Amino acid sequence: MKIVDLKNLTKSYKKNRGIVNLTFSIEEGEIFGFIGPNGAGKSTTIRTLLNFIYPTSGSATIFGKDIVKHSKEIRQHVGYLPSEIHYYDDMKVIDLLKYSAHFYKKFDAKRMNDLAERLNLDLNRKIEDLSFGNRKKVGIVQALLHEPKLLILDEPTSGLDPLMQNIFFELLTEERENGTTIIFSSHILSEVQKMCDRVAIIKEGELVKVETIENLTKNNLKNITITFEQSDRIDFYLEGIVKKEINGNEMTLLYSGKMKDLLNQINTLPVQDLLIEEPTLEEIFIHYYEK
Repeated sequence: MKIVDLKNLTKSYKKNRGIVNLTFSIEEGEIFGFIGPNGAGKSTTIRTLLNFIYPTSGSATIFGKDIVKHSKEIRQHVGYLPSEIHYYDDMKVIDLLKYSAHFYKKFDAKRMNDLAERLNLDLNRKIEDLSFGNRKKVGIVQALLHEPKLLILDEPTSGLDPLMQNIFFELLTEERENGTTIIFSSHILSEVQKMCDRVAIIKEGELVKVETIENLTKNNLKNITITFEQSDRIDFYLEGIVKKEINGNEMTLLYSGKMKDLLNQINTLPVQDLLIEEPTLEEIFIHYYEK
């Protein structure tokens, strides 16, 4: 079942770049990565889906309902963690969470306390006394408190220390096991590779590719390290070499050509060692952006 479905979704601004003709869908129970550098259009897409801003053209549905016509119904079942957290500074954390829970007509004190305990969050402190990381924890609890069917996370780990990041990822895994669909928007590619089933790459407001993490990292692109027997500078050119670095007697390649052609090329050279590896998501991402 499609939980989110975009068809040529476009948001235009007079001066700033928006998004152009985005078309993709997200299946129920998926953790869907949405990646691109700052300014690529990730947050604009999210705000348009949440009907905080209106689309210029195209359409989108969440739970099969139109994002503009049925935005109030949709939001009852969506948890949203923005990249920047802004709250009423003079409220206590517990009062703020109770207040926000009433918008969803669902408040579970036990769930609130359990989430706060997992994240080591003091519910009785005032918002103004919290660090950026602890404010982010408040946002996480708020997004999860009403047990949403769809969780939208915009740069969710900024401000969290490594231990809290691991606990946060555990919470996301548990939510997914309970049937929640998750949109994970980030520019930290190692997190996306660790958590997501599929990923959409966005560049300058346009969709570059939607692919499974497995297929992206097991495509034709390879990381190749060649160690030569002598330190004399050995170089060659071959179609399919995307990137090349030479350091002493070691050559590293990002290669998208035929493996047979590469092996034929280096067969005549004094090769001591050869290492072929799958590239990281970060290297693939850079490859798409440079193209």
